[in-house]
Amino acid sequence: MKKMNKKVRVRFAPSPTGYLHIGSLRTALYNFLYAKKYGGDFYIRVEDTDQKRIVPEVIEKLLESLEWAGIFPNEGVFTDEKGNIAEKGKYGPYIQSKRLEIYQKYAHELVEKGEAYYCFCAPERLDSLRAIQEKAKLAPAYDKLCLKTFSLDEAKEKIKNGESCVIRFDVPETGETEFEDIIRGKVKFANKNLDDFVILKSDGYPTYHLAHVVDDHLMETSMVFRGEEWLPSAPKHILMFKAFGWEVPSYAHLNVILNKNTNRKLSKRDGDVSVEDFKRKGYLPEAVVNFIALLGWNPKTEQEMFSLNELVEQFEENKLNKSGSIFDIEKLDWMNGNYIRKKDIGELTGLCRGYIEDYVESLEKKPDENLLNSEYYQKIVAVEKERLKKLADITDNIDFYFFSPDYPKDLLRWKQMDDLEVGRSLERAAKILGEIEDAEWNLENIKEKLLLSADPKNRGKLLWPLRVAFTGKEKSPSPFEVAWVLGKTKSLERINKAIEK
Repeated sequence: MKKMNKKVRVRFAPSPTGYLHIGSLRTALYNFLYAKKYGGDFYIRVEDTDQKRIVPEVIEKLLESLEWAGIFPNEGVFTDEKGNIAEKGKYGPYIQSKRLEIYQKYAHELVEKGEAYYCFCAPERLDSLRAIQEKAKLAPAYDKLCLKTFSLDEAKEKIKNGESCVIRFDVPETGETEFEDIIRGKVKFANKNLDDFVILKSDGYPTYHLAHVVDDHLMETSMVFRGEEWLPSAPKHILMFKAFGWEVPSYAHLNVILNKNTNRKLSKRDGDVSVEDFKRKGYLPEAVVNFIALLGWNPKTEQEMFSLNELVEQFEENKLNKSGSIFDIEKLDWMNGNYIRKKDIGELTGLCRGYIEDYVESLEKKPDENLLNSEYYQKIVAVEKERLKKLADITDNIDFYFFSPDYPKDLLRWKQMDDLEVGRSLERAAKILGEIEDAEWNLENIKEKLLLSADPKNRGKLLWPLRVAFTGKEKSPSPFEVAWVLGKTKSLERINKAIEK
C-alpha cells in the first residue's frame, strides 16, 4: 500500500459526447475506490471543450449511470433533487466550458515564458506538410515554422491586426521525458518524437492537453487514473506541468478491455458497450461493478464476489494489471445470475415488473385482468428466478402463465404411451390436484401429492403429460411450480383441455 504525502484527490472527467462506456465506468470506479480507500476526495469534472461533439442531455445520463452503479462524488458536478445539473466544492466551476478565461490566461502565460508560441499556419499548409511527411514515411509533426519566423512582438502585432492563430506548446527537440507510472513502472519518451501540439485553438477553446493540466493543478489532483490510450500523451502533459513549474500528479494508465472474440479493444462495433445498454438488458449494478472491478484488478485471492464496501477495503493500486483484460459476457451473465438469486423475492419482483409489463403491453391479445397484479408476478418471478441471467430474461418464456397453450396432441405422449395411457395419466393428475383444498394450494403440497402418486421408476408417465398440458412446451419449469402459479382452477382447466385432445 502506498503511503500518502498529501491528501488524496482524484477525479473522473467524462466528455459529454455519448453514453457512459463500460470502460469509462471502470475508470470512475477505480478513482472512487482509491479515494475511499485512502480517505480522500473523489470529484467529477465535465470536459466539454470539444463543442462539436457534445450530445445534448448526456451529462445527466452520465451522472445517472454513475449513481446507478453506486458511485457518488463528494465534490464537483452532480444532479440535484430536481434532476438538474449542479456543482459543489471550492475548486469550481467544474464544467470546463465555464473556465475558458482561466485556460486562456495560462496559455498566454506559457507564451510569455517562452514555453509556447503563436502559430498562424493555415489548414492548407498543415495538410500539405502532413502529406509530405507521410510520403517520406515520417511521423506527422509541426515544423516550428511560426516559432522560427516570428518574434513574440511580431506575432502579437499580427494578432492585433486580426489574424487568426492557435497556441502551440514548444516541445524540446532533444532529451527524454520520464515518469513513474503506478501500473507500468518507469516510462520514457524521446522528446524528438513529440509534436508541438496545440494547447489553445483559434476559437479560444483549450485542447484536452492544456485544460486537464490546468484543472488538475488548480483542483489539486494527486492521482490520475485513465485509459492506456492516453499513455502517449503523458509526456506532453508532464512537460506542461514542468513548464508551469507545477508538481506533477501520479499517473496510472489502466489496461485495455478486450473483446473476447476479436482480442481488440472493446468498442461500439462490438455491440452494446454503454452502461445504458447493460441497464436496459437487466444487469444489476452490483454485478456490473463487481465484474468490471476485476477487469484490470487482481485481488490475489480466490474470492470472486465483492460488494462495493469489500472492493473499497481490498482495493490497492499495486494490484492493477498491465496486460489487457478480456470482456467475457458469459462471466458477467454468471455473476449477474448469482446476484439475482440472492435477491429477496419482493425486491426482485419489483425489478422485473417493468419487463413483464412491457411484455404484456406488446401483446395483441391481452391476458385476463386478474393476472396483471404484483402477487401473480411474484409467483412467476419466484419460479423463473433460477434460470435468469439478467432481468430481461424474465419474459423469454412466460406466455403460458397468461394464456392457455396450444400444442400438437402428440407432444403429450411420454415415450411410447398411447392415447389411452395419456388420458388416464391426466385424469389421475386431475383427481390428485382436485382433492387439494384451496387453502392448501402451495408448492410443497402439490409436489408431495403428485410424486406420491407417480411411479417412482417412471415418473415421466405422470409428469410429462402434465407439464405439456400446463405449458405446451418440452422445456419449462416443473409442473408442480406451474400449477402453483396458475392456481387450482386454471390448472384443472388445462388438464381437461389436454384430456379432450
